[in-house]
Amino acid sequence: MVQEYQSPVRVYKHPFELIMAAYMRRFPKCPLIPVFVDSEVISENQSTDGSTLVTERRCMIDLDAPRLLKRIAGVDYLYFIQKNTLNRRDRKLHIEVHNETFSSRVIVRECCNYTVHPENEEWTCFEQTASLDIKSFFGFESTAEKIAMKQYASSIKKGKEIIEYYLRELEDEGVTYIPRWTPPVTSGTSRPKQMPPTAPRAIPGKAARSGSASKDSASPPEMVVGSPDDKLDADYIRRYLGDLTPLQESCLIRLRQWLQENHKGKIPKDQHVLRFLRARDFNLDKAREFLCQSLTWRKQHQVDILLDTWERPQLLKDYHTGGWHHHDRDGRPLYVLRIGQMDTKGLVRALGEEVLLRQVLLINEEGLQRCQENTKVFGRPISCWTCVVDLEGLNMRHLWRPGVKALLRIIEVVEANYPETLDRLLILRAPRVFPVLWTLVSPLIDENTRKKFLVYAGNNYQGPGGLVDYIDKELIPDFLGGGCMCDIPDGGMVPKSLYRTAEELESEENHLLTDSIYKSASIFKGAPYEILMEITEASSVITWDFDVSKGDVIFSIYHSKRAPQPPKKDTLGAHGITSLGLVNTQLIDRNWLLGKDYSMVEKALTCREGESVQGSHITRWPGFYILQWRFHSYPACSTSSLPRVDDVLASLQVSSHKCKIMYYTEVLASHDFRGSMTSLESSHSGFSQLSAATTSSGQSHTSSTVSR
Repeated sequence: MVQEYQSPVRVYKHPFELIMAAYMRRFPKCPLIPVFVDSEVISENQSTDGSTLVTERRCMIDLDAPRLLKRIAGVDYLYFIQKNTLNRRDRKLHIEVHNETFSSRVIVRECCNYTVHPENEEWTCFEQTASLDIKSFFGFESTAEKIAMKQYASSIKKGKEIIEYYLRELEDEGVTYIPRWTPPVTSGTSRPKQMPPTAPRAIPGKAARSGSASKDSASPPEMVVGSPDDKLDADYIRRYLGDLTPLQESCLIRLRQWLQENHKGKIPKDQHVLRFLRARDFNLDKAREFLCQSLTWRKQHQVDILLDTWERPQLLKDYHTGGWHHHDRDGRPLYVLRIGQMDTKGLVRALGEEVLLRQVLLINEEGLQRCQENTKVFGRPISCWTCVVDLEGLNMRHLWRPGVKALLRIIEVVEANYPETLDRLLILRAPRVFPVLWTLVSPLIDENTRKKFLVYAGNNYQGPGGLVDYIDKELIPDFLGGGCMCDIPDGGMVPKSLYRTAEELESEENHLLTDSIYKSASIFKGAPYEILMEITEASSVITWDFDVSKGDVIFSIYHSKRAPQPPKKDTLGAHGITSLGLVNTQLIDRNWLLGKDYSMVEKALTCREGESVQGSHITRWPGFYILQWRFHSYPACSTSSLPRVDDVLASLQVSSHKCKIMYYTEVLASHDFRGSMTSLESSHSGFSQLSAATTSSGQSHTSSTVSR
């Protein structure tokens, strides 16, 4: 597996020429880097005018590895080739490094750039990327990879310190300014004028800090969707996101870059992206999948506009006993919930699960917003909040089964979409019935989240180790023995006259919980997913919109004059095994011949993971149309869509033989359709930037666009 690293932009508040003078003091060897034993110049070439200098060095590295591993490898030192290209005219140093030792077994690549800061030409920026691919290493591939990554992370942390050390050394020697390079003056010519600086390129977190602006007054920048020049600098990360290790910084930057390149829509805040990485222990692939699922959910249910569009019912305002209350000792937003005073059964009966879930989502969205605000106010990164839950008054009424069911489903949604938002949950005045409720809800709560729960029985919260350890005494709510007024409704019993009938609650569409205009489907290797549409009149319009959330799929449309007959559940019985359940129902009969019994009316379109596809097809004939998604490696011209037994078994054994899509389809009757075909195309929601790919069929009018 290839390990990759991407650094944030590190800024030195010194001119480029002074940084270069400090950088050159690292050679031929640097005592501040013990593993850097020595180096020698193997070639050096300079342009005629002296503006460009290319230097190649052979560097000797003493890797901190077990002696046994060195003996097995048969080497004491590792050798790397470093090529430095210094462009004095453009004030840029480009560094390329690759390994010479074990080059057939291990591939190491590193690229670094020192450039002038885009907004202040008296400052210098540094960026670094690297990759490590261990193909084989005497059976110690995993060990070698861990040693290399640990060593590299350590050297990254020292990089800026070393430059600053030599800058101080230069200052002690009286060198505080080095003039810029100018072209040599030849006879009969005058010295050219200095070229004006190029237009600045935005670096998040630097705009507010350039010039004389105070960095403490800087506000977190809004992400510009799809801009490849958006970059994070180290000071911004430290100020707004906290202290991260070099590899954690790299994971954040790479996931952020992936979103900019592939996500069409609002880019989540860096703080929020970091939460998903933390929830998956900075495993980039797992965090990306987790985040994409949440972004899909947010897109389905328009959560991004919830704060601006949803008006809480008056009944909820009157009887929901929770609200925001100042902050804890560390500046985190504080939410107080008096669940013991809340009539959960009455709220569920009067409002339904949908409204209660919206209320919880609203609280979480407000929490995200308050974290950003408190980060500015307190001058340090704040990414989560503290919650105080008062259980005084909790009784068996709160264990009403539909209410507990609603609570469990709400917890499930919150855990899936708001990870790492809770710093601590303080449960106060827990009664005897609490263990029963905890037994029901705790299995749905992430283990890391459960560790943040502190439970106090009776009045134990009032002494040392209680509330005063987490909340300033003057901010403790009055109903908990403090002196601060807390503007939270008293709650009480919801009048039964406001209850809705069971039939009304049952028939209510719970979009956030269950139903959605979008549906999800899985595609297995050898078992495509198919949808049947019966068209009664020609010129009807079939439209589709789907996101490929996992794997690569091939999308096709077929037409048949006769109705497909789905196979019986025991289709596999002829092979001696029963139906496996996970296999999709196949609509195209195994005995049908392509071109005779059915025809392809849409050219097969390969759709990659992360793409969004939207399109339409104007039918030419009435009959039965089949929309089909199949696994990428499945033969595109197969005459049968029926799964083979081997493929089915493989799909159950290998998780990579499974794709997932989220789709929406609709048929517009010809008399209902108005306007041109272009009106059916949209700007694509999903995980990607827009690029169009239009397919057409000689038998029909089609339009399909893919965002990549």
